Amino acid sequence: MPAALAQAVKDDLAAVEQQVRPLPAAATQAGTASAIAADLDRFRRHHDLDRVVVINVSTTEPVPPPHPAHASLAELRTALSDAEPVLPPSSLAAYAALSAGCPYVDFTPSTGARLPALDELAREQGLPYGGHDGKTGETLVKSVLAPMFAQRNLKVRTWSGINLLGGGDGANLAQPGANAAKSASKQRVLPETLGYLPQGETRIDYLEDLGDFKTAWDLVTFEGFLGTGMRMEFTWHGCDSALAAPLVLDLARLTAAAHRAGRAGPLPELAFFFKDPLGEVPHGLAGQWRTLCDLVTALAPEPTP
Repeated sequence: MPAALAQAVKDDLAAVEQQVRPLPAAATQAGTASAIAADLDRFRRHHDLDRVVVINVSTTEPVPPPHPAHASLAELRTALSDAEPVLPPSSLAAYAALSAGCPYVDFTPSTGARLPALDELAREQGLPYGGHDGKTGETLVKSVLAPMFAQRNLKVRTWSGINLLGGGDGANLAQPGANAAKSASKQRVLPETLGYLPQGETRIDYLEDLGDFKTAWDLVTFEGFLGTGMRMEFTWHGCDSALAAPLVLDLARLTAAAHRAGRAGPLPELAFFFKDPLGEVPHGLAGQWRTLCDLVTALAPEPTP
């Protein structure tokens, strides 16, 4: 941030920082969820808010093992009172948020609200939810380039990427379970856009010196007329928080507008923002943009140009 801007908002940021709270904990996940929901309710009443949108921007979790209670809200409510954990942290936060009447958005590839029991809870409460995994760098570029290859009938033979991340996100993704969850999320766009999965993989490495920045290098080989072999490479170097912050703000506003309009259940129209979006949605960025614009028009209280 420019130094003058940081200085101008210093007091406001300090006031916000004073309101940051650690997640409460209890003997059971039911107790923890109840405490989180109470915290959210206090926040809403303290600021005299009509609605609160909860957005998960915490570190990526490994994919959790399946549990029978994930399939049914009634079974989940019973199981949460057991001593053994039933939900991963992101899903427990989603359960608490939805129980408190708050729409929920997952900006990470963690499980979050993507469980049948939590979809049932969202619909029961009349709440929208969205996700997963904010699209801010390499995958954003993929979602633009992949439709180009498909529409020009250029067969992609290989697509490999190396992602170098610093900061807390990079350190967390050095853990095998979190790394696997993130890599799987990043790969989804190719087979769903091209109709097949090219050879190659996406690798994520932690490089402490990069700090809050990330660098991605991709190599694409493809063939054209009469099998002529060709290739392209691109490098993306960006500041992760500066790329993500405006998306988080937009998601809060759009999800609040959807709640105000009476939407409940998943919001597939938010696919423009995500690597691994919910529901049946276009996979190219242009199609996702048109779908998002249609949502904005439908939610606007007045006609939108």
